[in-house]
Amino acid sequence: MEHAHGFLPFIALLLIVPLVEVQAQSPSTSIGTARALDTLLQDYAYRAFDQPLTGVIYDGQVPSYLSGIKIAALRLRSGSMRRRGVESYKEFEIPMGVIERPYVKRLALVYQNLGNWSSLFYDLPGYSFLTPMLGLLAYDAMNISATNLPELYILAKGRPISIQFTDVGTVPIGSTAQCVSFDLNGLPRFEALMSRNVCLTNVQGHFSIVVKSGSGSHTPPAPVLAPMPIPRPGPTVKEESKVWGIAGPVIGGFAAFVFWGLILVFLVRYKRKKNMAQMEHESEHGVPLQVVNMGVVRLPAAAATRTGPELEHREVP
Repeated sequence: MEHAHGFLPFIALLLIVPLVEVQAQSPSTSIGTARALDTLLQDYAYRAFDQPLTGVIYDGQVPSYLSGIKIAALRLRSGSMRRRGVESYKEFEIPMGVIERPYVKRLALVYQNLGNWSSLFYDLPGYSFLTPMLGLLAYDAMNISATNLPELYILAKGRPISIQFTDVGTVPIGSTAQCVSFDLNGLPRFEALMSRNVCLTNVQGHFSIVVKSGSGSHTPPAPVLAPMPIPRPGPTVKEESKVWGIAGPVIGGFAAFVFWGLILVFLVRYKRKKNMAQMEHESEHGVPLQVVNMGVVRLPAAAATRTGPELEHREVP
């Protein structure tokens, strides 16, 4: 069942991708495709970790069929993020007081810049993007080889997280730019800009600046999608624990069997060797036979018997 759940987002992705151009005209976002993309990008972002240092940003590489998307990963101690925050993580500024739920000892913040793929994965009817879609998602980072991890929920309890976009298109005359954020369920939320290129958020998600369509905005042309191959997810921590839960007793029982078998063989050989040594000792140090002289020859002779022979019938015929 665990493997089946791991494959579902990618199976959904394969079914949806060939129909992206049709769905671009649909009133809803391709949330199944976007969630599958998050799972895939988490895997590739974690591959950038090679004996990772805490607080260091590692840029990842996406597969060639997603050229144009940028990713990065930042590994932090939970307490460090809460006490000090992160002054600069790409376009994001994370203040003090940000917490995660459920609690983990170490977490990783995965950064996404979807570039000209933004409108394909986050369709917003009636609006055009002035910036690429940026993503900030948190995951457990105790096992950096893990895949298909669920997102953690992060919350800025004090100052909000700031997003300073660096590539903002021109706002058409008469139009008003807005911040838009998508939560993990694909629901959009609109907020006012703090300045020309700054948006604020208290939670994780995907963020961009948009204007209403029909104003001559410069939304970049969307790339042509090729079907995404299904990556083979590695075993989860839960699956590995199940395997070791079964293999552990079997290996332990076999080792105990071999150990006691060796002990038994050693005892048998020791007993046999001891008996042989005792027999040799008796043969070399036993009671010697008496020797008698017969002429010039000395011959061994048995000792006299204690009881002399008696006739069975005393009467002699």
